[in-house]
Amino acid sequence: MASANKPVVEIVNRKATHEYQFLDTYEAGIVLQGTEIKAIRKGQANLRDAYCTFKKGELYVRSLFIAEYSHGNQFNHDTRRPRKLLLRRAELRKLEKRVKERGFTIVPYRLYLTERGFAKLEIALAQGKKSYDKRESIKQKDLKRDMDRIKKIRI
Repeated sequence: MASANKPVVEIVNRKATHEYQFLDTYEAGIVLQGTEIKAIRKGQANLRDAYCTFKKGELYVRSLFIAEYSHGNQFNHDTRRPRKLLLRRAELRKLEKRVKERGFTIVPYRLYLTERGFAKLEIALAQGKKSYDKRESIKQKDLKRDMDRIKKIRI
């Protein structure tokens, strides 16, 4: 529960739900530098091109854009550097095993701040959708929107 004067930061990759079918989601901590967390608190991050990879048994998020902090000096961070994700060892092994299977990937879906001020990244084990699956999900979304409009008019 966020206090009234504290802004809630939540950055969502909406395109991911259209491109992928989520099978399982995980909450991961993320290793950041001081200027990065300040930029995230200002809402200056973008998950659109981000993806996750394994390197020596550790999970990294790559191409996650966090803008340079406006009041940073020469110690400002690189905007698209690889950032380590923090998960339990068993979860890492399970994810690495599934990613080695054909067709599975790990997609960063949501970046948010907890009540304690920690940045968390919600990642999803996902499988890419085919074009006909994408058309079907668009069709379902349109039907749901139309049904909600009809219900709203009746009430």
